[in-house]
Amino acid sequence: MIRTLALASSAALQLLLFLASPTAADNFPYVGYRTAAFLPPQLKVTKTGATDPGYIFVGPRGNQGLGTAALIYDEDGQLVYEGPPEVTANFRTQRLYNEDVLTFWAGDMTDLGFGYGTVHILDNTYREIYTVTLGGNFVSPFAEPRDSYIDLHESHITDRNTLLVTAYNVTQHDLTAIGGAPDDYMLDGMFFEIDIATNEIVYAWSALEHLAEIPLEVSKQGLGAEYGTKEKPWDAYHINSVELMDEGYIISLRHYWSGFYIHNNGTVMWRLSGEKNTGDFEIDDKAVFSWQHDIRVYNQTAEGMVLSLFNNANTPTETVAATTGLSFYVDLVAHKVSTLRALSDAGDVIHSVSQGSFQLLSPESGHVVLGYGSIARVKEYDAQGRAVLTAQFGEDNAVASYRGFKCQWKATPFWPPAVVAIRTSDDQATVSMSWNGATEYDNWAIYEVATDGEASFVKSVPRAGFETTVHLSGLTSRSMQVVAREGNIPLGMSAVIDV
Repeated sequence: MIRTLALASSAALQLLLFLASPTAADNFPYVGYRTAAFLPPQLKVTKTGATDPGYIFVGPRGNQGLGTAALIYDEDGQLVYEGPPEVTANFRTQRLYNEDVLTFWAGDMTDLGFGYGTVHILDNTYREIYTVTLGGNFVSPFAEPRDSYIDLHESHITDRNTLLVTAYNVTQHDLTAIGGAPDDYMLDGMFFEIDIATNEIVYAWSALEHLAEIPLEVSKQGLGAEYGTKEKPWDAYHINSVELMDEGYIISLRHYWSGFYIHNNGTVMWRLSGEKNTGDFEIDDKAVFSWQHDIRVYNQTAEGMVLSLFNNANTPTETVAATTGLSFYVDLVAHKVSTLRALSDAGDVIHSVSQGSFQLLSPESGHVVLGYGSIARVKEYDAQGRAVLTAQFGEDNAVASYRGFKCQWKATPFWPPAVVAIRTSDDQATVSMSWNGATEYDNWAIYEVATDGEASFVKSVPRAGFETTVHLSGLTSRSMQVVAREGNIPLGMSAVIDV
């Protein structure tokens, strides 16, 4: 399956701003181009120190349809790639069969804080090489069945070439213990491990099957008067990340302020709670967290591990504390948690009410990227905890990206470069050139094409961001072609156009 990269130039999609809020937003500030029907957010980048190499990956959502897509930018704020106009999440690079690939979820987000969609895996030419879906006997708030029930929160490739995904299933359940009714509806928090090559499920887990270990009464999410119906089921768990472990999986349940280690047999091995005097670990004062996302594990041994997470510490209805990126050492012998890093920018205090991510760029540099979810910012921190890069793509609480990443990436698209030329006089023209997704070219060679098809070199110009524009004079032909080059090596050739 090859995903189409041409964008519709018609009506903007009406999209939800963030997972937790149905409020629509103003359009994000955008940039337009002559060579592509794109209107991506204008990325404002501020650098205050040395950064690790890589591109910025986001999937912004607002009510500006063209630009609501999987997007790659460089550190100068220039667009590198825009995908099809659709709601996306978890857009990033990952390793599959020892190769770098692009992965992202695309689908429909609900105003209940979850979604239904498909995970797409692209190679370094942007051809779709795998499409991962999830079927089964799921119940949704909608009347019509879905093609795939993968939730937006997780699409994580493991080192055994499987994909970890989350899913939300509407389930009728007795909620009298929390003040509800016997026939109320709630969301079952589920995760699956899927073999990418075959799309077969190799592991499945349901939170509702483990009520004795994860009681509903412990959830921090109140039922409220408006929830409990099939159309608005109660979300006790809000599962939002899954990490493969030696003996099972670690999951993040936002509404329990906790990470749970799930054994391969499905039972809970332990709970790490962000609330003191709960869970199975003693935590220090800096290790307190709430409403978290994106639990990840590093350097796992029998004695302990390093664990990181994005600590929202806020909800759409409650502002508590500054959002932080936290990493801990989890001592499995003494059952203690010690804070290693607590990342925040004192000059730019953020309260992210939903979504978010923590990405360790490399153990060697110690740099970390935080995607702030409901706040349209991505920040890079150095090993000393200083913010060295801030990338903003919209007003606070007006544009969201579920997660934000920084990834190294090399790509040569399978489609040709685009060129548009406007004749300004008999022998002059303004030419604009772009090659969506290409990372390796550094200059353009421009050719006139005679009626017999013979091409004559006109000039070369350096690449200037996503789109390069040059004014030419002394032209003798009515046709033109451009070539994207790395030095003198041609990488891609446009079609011949009339001028």
